[in-house]
Amino acid sequence: MTVIVRELRHGDPADTAGFARIRHQALPFMLFTPESVAYDLEQAHPDSHYQPLLAEEDGELIGTAQVGLVYDSPEPGQGYVNVYVHPERTGRGAGSLLARSAEERLAALGATRLHAWVLDAPAYRDFAEKRGYRAARSAHFLRLDLENGSLPPLRTPPPGVELRSAADFADDPRPLFALDAETLLDEPSDVDREFTDYEAWLTETWHHPLLSHELTSVALVDGRPAAFSAARTDGGTRYGTVMTGTVRAFRGRGLAKLAKNDSLHRARAAGFTDAFTGNDAGNEPMLAINKWFGYEICATEVKYVRDLG
Repeated sequence: MTVIVRELRHGDPADTAGFARIRHQALPFMLFTPESVAYDLEQAHPDSHYQPLLAEEDGELIGTAQVGLVYDSPEPGQGYVNVYVHPERTGRGAGSLLARSAEERLAALGATRLHAWVLDAPAYRDFAEKRGYRAARSAHFLRLDLENGSLPPLRTPPPGVELRSAADFADDPRPLFALDAETLLDEPSDVDREFTDYEAWLTETWHHPLLSHELTSVALVDGRPAAFSAARTDGGTRYGTVMTGTVRAFRGRGLAKLAKNDSLHRARAAGFTDAFTGNDAGNEPMLAINKWFGYEICATEVKYVRDLG
């Protein structure tokens, strides 16, 4: 049996389907589709040097890696490598080959620090630590049973507050760009990011094939977007919220909870059965909100960091 590592080929439906299939098996609480895998590669910002890698064993795709630079960080040299192998194909050396190929690629691009997420299990943590990575923060994946569980009842927004969907901003999504950019500043992260490029945001966020404009809920205060819950779907029965937040001027009024509840009710009414989200392990306010909705932790990831040079 021979394992090789190669680039995911542009325009190859078998490669994108294989990548999505492996990620679904390894990370069933994250949303990937062949269309989203292809879009992420085709539309990646040139400065990100984004390139998915595949591990192949005698013609069978068994492993994946997401590799690139965090181009929108004010601190240069930040790279990332996220390796996941099909859970029934581990122990064949695919993970090590993928990691080495990714690290060599990023070093050649001038990366000085590498960031990698691994599942919080001894085998995965040992894999990272043997490669010289050190553990940093952790984050939880959470799941809510939309089909059989119960949601908090919808409540009438307070005076001056209006709930709308992102679809209502189709003609001019710039107010949602400003909302997303401001809330991102307070999202827990080891790498600072700045949303300053509206056109890049349109490509990477607004036009992304997983984003549901109809299920993304926005709370407006006196006509100004103040809070939102961004929703993604896989075209089947799985729904996920990828960002929920409120701008600083309007915090403490329950607006994020209001927007997320609206989105969840929309999702259930549309026939989605599983809701997923993720939270930094130290983000107690958002974890409390999700617990209030009925989410339960289904897995945990650990961020590992390695300095090069």
